[in-house]
Amino acid sequence: MTATSQLLASGPGWRVRDIVCTAGPSDPAFEERHEHCCIAVVTAGSFQYRSSLGTALLAPGAILLGNRGTCFECGHEHAIGDRCLAFQFEPEHLEDIVAGVPAAKRFEFARACLPPSLASSRLAAVAEAARCDANQLEEIAVRLAGAVAALQNGEPPAAVAPSAQDARRVTRALRLIEAQSEQPLTLAGLAREAAMSRYHFLRTFRTLIGMTPHQFLLRTRMHRAATMLSRSNLTIANIAFDAGFGDLSTFNRRFLQVMGSCPSAYRARP
Repeated sequence: MTATSQLLASGPGWRVRDIVCTAGPSDPAFEERHEHCCIAVVTAGSFQYRSSLGTALLAPGAILLGNRGTCFECGHEHAIGDRCLAFQFEPEHLEDIVAGVPAAKRFEFARACLPPSLASSRLAAVAEAARCDANQLEEIAVRLAGAVAALQNGEPPAAVAPSAQDARRVTRALRLIEAQSEQPLTLAGLAREAAMSRYHFLRTFRTLIGMTPHQFLLRTRMHRAATMLSRSNLTIANIAFDAGFGDLSTFNRRFLQVMGSCPSAYRARP
């Protein structure tokens, strides 16, 4: 076995896998089949990708594309190994995302890959940093699918000024986050509350608020936790769970990143 696959996160209609391959020139390529619609960002190494959509040499930053049910081969004729972050979608889920992308006319891929870009490299870096954060990986999956849909239709993702109706809808999601930040809120659930597609909701939220829904949810939870640390005698573990964090280690790490000190030091400050 020359490839290993680790599931990083999943939800209804989507999943993200970290795939590491150690094959080299002495290993023969063999036919595989895409079980899902696949958008995979190459993060290390290189390989030859062959499918019914074409043949391409993929290097870091390139985006591999595969329609569900199509066969493909990955070969390493020239060097050893590669690593990819594979975002896999059920067709209905991908179609729902693409429906919210201006100028996108189809959700099936028409080419084997997209070349490396600064945007794909940034998304790969963010995804790597968010390996244990399912909500953030879902946002990245939606952003990546929307960007690919726009690019393969020959148009960059256009910046559209949000309407007054968009602002009202996003406000509903904001109020839901503020009222239920301790709950396991998802991108799909927040978009449903706003009566928007996931892609349109995510882009509009970022434009209006200056951060993604998950970042705003994290900020809200941190504010609540910081308030409880200052005003209550609850244990740090209890505060972490009451604020909506699934485990204490995640809370401690996030608190340090956002607030600049660990929870115990924050509580002990004058």
